[in-house]
Amino acid sequence: MKEIFELYLVFFRIGCVMFGGGYAMLPLLQKEIVEKRQYATEEEVLEYYAVGQCTPGIIAVNTATFIGYKRKGIAGAVAASLGLITPSICIILVISYFLRAFIGNPMVEHAFAGIRVVVVALIVDAVIKFLKSGIKSAAGAVIFVASFALSAFFDISPVIVVCAAIVYGLCVTLFVRQDDAGGKEDAA
Repeated sequence: MKEIFELYLVFFRIGCVMFGGGYAMLPLLQKEIVEKRQYATEEEVLEYYAVGQCTPGIIAVNTATFIGYKRKGIAGAVAASLGLITPSICIILVISYFLRAFIGNPMVEHAFAGIRVVVVALIVDAVIKFLKSGIKSAAGAVIFVASFALSAFFDISPVIVVCAAIVYGLCVTLFVRQDDAGGKEDAA
């Protein structure tokens, strides 16, 4: 039970400082889940995050659910997910109560403008760290460049980009295995 509560608290802390959506979660996961707690490796976090993007729902909650499930099964998944969303629910309840006082307030608008800039910097930092551990081959580099280009410069659904990357990755894996098997037969 102690580990379940610890999962809740870890993701509660992440939820308290996670402004900007799922992408803002990356640097927090890097520090808290990979470096500090060693709940998962960088590669595992990248995989959970990628699957979290492809599954219905909020990326951050999906990723927390996967990490919680890895640690402690269904109870861990529930604890991590609830921990992540509890701060948002509390903040939304408080803001909704005082909403009229915040609308159009220049101080609040400037504070959120500053938060947006910081979130972009945190996302860029996390992307650079994950790029170093995520791209391990020429095929991975091709998938990265093609996915980035298709997402950034063309109006192509992310679902299609992900599916195309899966197909490409599978084809590369199949052809590499065939080449390895062929080379071993020739040597024999």
